[in-house]
Amino acid sequence: MQISNGQCGLCSHFGETHRDNKLITIVTSHQAEATMLDDCGHPKHSGLHLKVTPISGCDGFTPAAAA
Repeated sequence: MQISNGQCGLCSHFGETHRDNKLITIVTSHQAEATMLDDCGHPKHSGLHLKVTPISGCDGFTPAAAA
C-alpha cells in the first residue's frame, strides 16, 4: 500500500518503542504491507495500547525523521 503524509506509517509515533529496518523501509519507500499492525506510541494514546495500520491516522501526526 502507498503511505502518505499524515498517515501512521510516516509518523514518528508508529512503532517508536522498537525502531527496526521494516519501519525505516516504510519511511523511505512510503510503502507497507496491508496486513501490518504496530503500536501507536503517541503520548495521548499510550494508555490505550493501540495497534494501528500504516494507513491509519489521527490529529497527533508527527512526521518521522528521514532515515
